[in-house]
Amino acid sequence: MSKFFFKPTFIFFMLITAVSANAQNPIVQTLYTADPAPMVFNDTLFIYTSHDEDDAPSNGYLMRDYRLFTTTDMVNFTDHGSPLRTGDITWSVMDASAAQCIEKDGKFYWYFSSMNKDVPGVSVGVAVANTPYGPFKDALGKALVTNNMTNYAKHSWDDLDPSVFIDDDGQAYLFWGNGACYWAKLNQDMISLDGEIQHLDIKDLKAFAGRFTEAPWIYKRNKLYYLVYAAQFPENISYSTAKKITGPWKAGGVVMPTQKGSNTNHAGIIDYKGNSYFFYHNDALPGGHSYNRSIAVEQFEYKKDGSLPTLNMTDGIVKAVGTLDPYKRVEAETIAFSKGVKAEENKARGVFITAIHNGDYIKLRDVNFGNQSPQQFSATVSSRYNGGTIEIYADELKGKPIGTLKVPYTGEWENWKEITTPVEAITGVHDIYFVFRGKEPQLLFNFDYWRFLK
Repeated sequence: MSKFFFKPTFIFFMLITAVSANAQNPIVQTLYTADPAPMVFNDTLFIYTSHDEDDAPSNGYLMRDYRLFTTTDMVNFTDHGSPLRTGDITWSVMDASAAQCIEKDGKFYWYFSSMNKDVPGVSVGVAVANTPYGPFKDALGKALVTNNMTNYAKHSWDDLDPSVFIDDDGQAYLFWGNGACYWAKLNQDMISLDGEIQHLDIKDLKAFAGRFTEAPWIYKRNKLYYLVYAAQFPENISYSTAKKITGPWKAGGVVMPTQKGSNTNHAGIIDYKGNSYFFYHNDALPGGHSYNRSIAVEQFEYKKDGSLPTLNMTDGIVKAVGTLDPYKRVEAETIAFSKGVKAEENKARGVFITAIHNGDYIKLRDVNFGNQSPQQFSATVSSRYNGGTIEIYADELKGKPIGTLKVPYTGEWENWKEITTPVEAITGVHDIYFVFRGKEPQLLFNFDYWRFLK
């Protein structure tokens, strides 16, 4: 994700209106996200993203932290807040460009790019945590790669967008670059380089389909290495393959053509629960533009020879790979699609849903009630004003709600209360909508978590 090549566009400050009842993309609607980096660990898909601030200017980035989302069904995504903030990186100028996380020997290593106040230009850093949720801490107290260590490209922002990969023999590799594709081996400690920094010949048309711009994503599948990257400008996503990670690389063509309005794109590819998924970003949310982007995902199948198909941006995932249990505590920030609301995080409460107005809603997909109907619905909420109601609908936003929970005035936003209400009989698997009602113009209430009770 380059910071220097883009024309200005006008910014809007309102975030969400529903594009269609069946929309799944963008998969996060409560804030702007970009540069998705998926990772599978213990049957959960983790998606690490950069974060475009709502008030980013129309001609430049405003990015101060990273975000984490998880899913186990590919349709409902849970916001886990910010596991890493560049304000906690002493050498950073609080600039959070693209990043990727990987696990090794029970620790999690997050390679990120940021402007460096100690060495001019963009640098690559590495942070470490004991869990994939963080918090992540700077592993070195300085950058791993600085701009004076790379010289293939002459501009100061060529050290963007790190991608990390561990081969079958345990050797780890780091790829990165803007206007250059650098790579290096990592030592077993994962926080130091093993040998000299190398670069690929991005002008070799046999190796690269179109002009390599930035955002390499490196992985291996069925003994074939894939290098997926953003090409041209405005960017498409192209790829190359090789039988050895050191090359020679063979150009594979365009995976995703330039679409929507964002000048950039950034891909991450992963296999999960027997399916293959292509993550990317665009500007599809209301108010979106090249500096307010949103992550999305497409399911795809490799061709018989291992080549990647050409993908277009669609409404997203049609079929889930799991169901949601409504009888366990479910965080309100677990969302398939939403209108109007935002996610907020604080140390005392973690992540919760706020900015709730009359008519806003949250949709959950494939909620599995089983053979026994619940008797009640419970939600933990707070309101400094007049409260409101949560209307619960099954499968569509019309007809009679299966339950209505009245949210009272609780005194202050930090005064949380668990409220319950009866619900009508429901069994089997359904999509569920929480529709928020109340008097304007004040915010209605905050929403932390919920469950159905048998």
